[in-house]
Amino acid sequence: MASSVFWSFCTAIPLVLGYTDPRAPLIPEDYDVLQYVDPLIGSANGGNVFAGASLPYGMAKAVADTDSVNNQGGFAYDGSNITGFSSLHDSGTGGQPSLGNFPLFPYVNCTNDDVNGCVYPKIQRQTSYNSGSVIAKPGYFALTMASGIRVDMTVSHHTSLFRFRFPAGPESKPLLLLDLSDLSDTRQDNAAISVDADTGQMAGHARFLPSFGSGSYTPYFCVDFRSASGVRDNGIFVNSRASTDVKQLMISRGINGYPLPGGAFIRFNSPTDNTVLARVGLSFISSERACSNAESEIPNFDFDMTHSAAVDSWKKKLAPIRVSRSGVNSSFLSAFYSGIYRTMINPQDYTGENPLWESTEPYFDSFYCLWDSFRSQLPFLTIFDPASLTRMIRSLIDTQRHSGWLPDCRMSLCKGYTQGGSNADVVLADAYLKGISDEIDWQAGYSAVQKDAEVEPHDWSNEGRGGLESWKSLNYIPVEDFDYKGFGTMTRSISRTLEYSYNDFTIAQMARGLGKNSDAEKYEATSGYWKNLFRDDQTSFIDGTDTGFKGFFQPKYLNGTWGYQDPITCSNIDTSGSVCSLQNNAAETFEDSIWEYQFFVPHDMASLIARLGGPSQFIRRLDYLHDTGITYIGNEPAFLTVFQYHYAGRPGKSTSRAHFYIPKYFNVDPAGLPGNDDSGAMGSFIAMTMMGLFPNPGQNVYLILAPFFESIRITSPLTGRNATIRAVNFDPAYNDIYIQSATLDGKPYTKNWVGHDFFTEGRELVLVLGKNESRWGTRQEDLPPSLSTRGTTNISLVSSG
Repeated sequence: MASSVFWSFCTAIPLVLGYTDPRAPLIPEDYDVLQYVDPLIGSANGGNVFAGASLPYGMAKAVADTDSVNNQGGFAYDGSNITGFSSLHDSGTGGQPSLGNFPLFPYVNCTNDDVNGCVYPKIQRQTSYNSGSVIAKPGYFALTMASGIRVDMTVSHHTSLFRFRFPAGPESKPLLLLDLSDLSDTRQDNAAISVDADTGQMAGHARFLPSFGSGSYTPYFCVDFRSASGVRDNGIFVNSRASTDVKQLMISRGINGYPLPGGAFIRFNSPTDNTVLARVGLSFISSERACSNAESEIPNFDFDMTHSAAVDSWKKKLAPIRVSRSGVNSSFLSAFYSGIYRTMINPQDYTGENPLWESTEPYFDSFYCLWDSFRSQLPFLTIFDPASLTRMIRSLIDTQRHSGWLPDCRMSLCKGYTQGGSNADVVLADAYLKGISDEIDWQAGYSAVQKDAEVEPHDWSNEGRGGLESWKSLNYIPVEDFDYKGFGTMTRSISRTLEYSYNDFTIAQMARGLGKNSDAEKYEATSGYWKNLFRDDQTSFIDGTDTGFKGFFQPKYLNGTWGYQDPITCSNIDTSGSVCSLQNNAAETFEDSIWEYQFFVPHDMASLIARLGGPSQFIRRLDYLHDTGITYIGNEPAFLTVFQYHYAGRPGKSTSRAHFYIPKYFNVDPAGLPGNDDSGAMGSFIAMTMMGLFPNPGQNVYLILAPFFESIRITSPLTGRNATIRAVNFDPAYNDIYIQSATLDGKPYTKNWVGHDFFTEGRELVLVLGKNESRWGTRQEDLPPSLSTRGTTNISLVSSG
């Protein structure tokens, strides 16, 4: 059994079993939470969520694909047109749409009953649908096309099952086509498909490009059809022409960079029950494996049984948490449980489907990207689904073992682009500190994170860290660095310096827990390198007016002289047109401004607060960030800034900010997310904020704020114990949201944070609420730990058993 590291004062409060505050409400009743899950939240306006049918972490993800500019998750509920129905998708990503391979498309009939009377190319066949017909539930998706065809779908882990119901009448002579394309039209050479003349079974593959990474990937499919009236004929199509005489197609050509349309089709006699079923088996190994997956998972084409099994799997995953519904608007319940649901769409469990290396370890894909998910999504899973999180950690370590590096982003079996630091370090440390240990080789995990800190990869745009020569000699990443050991996008010097600093701190915590004390001291020292880019005399102007704050991070050259970046560049209110992305980075911060990044020192907030002029000045700055709209809650760097008032002794202001952002920027409409969901990052932000405990990731710290429910019960899947949060004087109008006092297991509790043992030991936190801020959680001894004020001597080992 591995050991873990906890701040010693995490366990300072004794456990009092069986205590119930007489003023507290009852434990929430059990109920079917799936009634509150709406997969359509975030399916419009850039939320980019996957709205279709999926199992938790499932590989098969069935949904209608649209021609929207926001179709990264396949379906966008924005009035765009249907281009097909496909079975591989990611959720919540930015950038180019991903996956969406091998879409099916149905026709009631072809003009003149001729196979060449149907339209085959995707750019010509798109059609509208009845917006009121859309139904999206866990494990199920349906809509009615303008042609009158009702399409619904469900899934097993590697297989989708589509049910096409055609209008009744003799004119219904259905044709279904399968297109060798993907959402972004990235198909490369040597795509192939064959169709069995008797059964109509289609099998094949094609090679595609990932949406935010390098390399290519080859998925395989196997489609079987079931119709009461039998197969009429079938064949292949190329471009706009089809033939029933040809049953195989190898296609490699393109037209001006656009893949030449091609695929196969099947026609049926008029179905006596108006229904055709299509079972789509998937694999990344072979078409034969795809067929085997389909036959073993959905052998009898039983739609209702498959759907029921999918619903059961979601009920089990959402079983650990129940909240009181007393006085709560159902929209809050929907926002909460839908957020939890989205945390379990990505990453995807591809175990047994990884063709890149032989291993008995789990393999997860679609870590999209850890820069987003380390902040709240994966910490959320340490609480609610530690078994799956364990498998993800094992997968990350095994990926490093075989590919050489921990990924910072990974999708479609490809290496994704590194956005900032080596943030798998934070993910591993977070799990380690919280006692996630089952079958995890933590010595191998430590070697993996230490390699990130010590060895520069040749291509650090895809993995690891760049600029390590300068990091070790200058103790910062310089702007316009001279880096001859590797290559990557030579930008983001400020945000990379800040992220590397935090990555090193999390490595230090693992080192100390493993008894590597000299390593711990080394990385705790390097975790202070953020200070080397802080310029004390730097000011900030907005629209020509001095903001009144002095001291900001700034870029620094190799020779130690200062560069300059306007602290407002790339902020939410920047009107200069600057873009801080990998593709077009005009600044030394990634996806946000220096104004935002000045707060990213999660491990040593005490030092940062001192640098920024002390608690009152720090609070003024944080207020300015939020009040002037500099921050954008739709981007992950903003998450922790909502709660950092805790570190300056004003936890009430954190609660106030949380209750401002929810529901102003998060609601239950299709356009209800302020930014793309990023594989459940937004979902976990909503869930943890509403339950009243928000993590500082990579540390054993959850910041306490007033919850959005009268009571919350969390059952630890590890120990079976129930942790409860109770709000006395709960106000459904959310006016009385300030904590006046608290008890933990029946004893007065003044700290404004708790550790992970709150969940695993099944503790009880009772919060008494009132209308105004109080002195609760404001004293120095009540604040969360910081490296500079707590020091390494305040870290002790406890068993993770």
